[in-house]
Amino acid sequence: MDKKMELFEAAQRIINSKGVTHLTLENIAKEAGISKGGLLHHFPNKNALIQGGINAVLERYSEEMENLNTKDTGTGHFLRSYAEVSLNNPQQLTSGLLAATATDPELLKPIQNYYQSWQKKIEEDGLDPALATIIRLTIDGLWFCELFGLAPPEKELREDLLEKLFDLTQAEQ
Repeated sequence: MDKKMELFEAAQRIINSKGVTHLTLENIAKEAGISKGGLLHHFPNKNALIQGGINAVLERYSEEMENLNTKDTGTGHFLRSYAEVSLNNPQQLTSGLLAATATDPELLKPIQNYYQSWQKKIEEDGLDPALATIIRLTIDGLWFCELFGLAPPEKELREDLLEKLFDLTQAEQ
């Protein structure tokens, strides 16, 4: 694993276990088992580390979506890929979102740009654009509920919900 990604993962662990307020260069270096100088060799400041981590996660998400797309080319295929990637390991992007929001909202720009691109692909996925967007927003809402513990659907209901959403992505137009 690349050292920069290791540093971002150390930042994720801090955010997940202690919260964004504990995200300092000193704590990241300690969590990663390197000196603060070693961390600064890779990232000149905390914003650069957050931005680098966000970009790496966004690129990985996009690659995963594209890889899933090669196996599924039917109507709604990108939306299904979006759901798979969004709900499979959302913690990586969640940590970046929380860090960016708490540190500098300008760091959200790349995330906003990716989401804009994904939304465009979802709208052009062969489904009615309004239905496709409703499904995407439901997926995002599920992620949000799970992130903040806001009465997310329990296991069986969650499975039923996802099954119905996936069924909707295969509707004939």
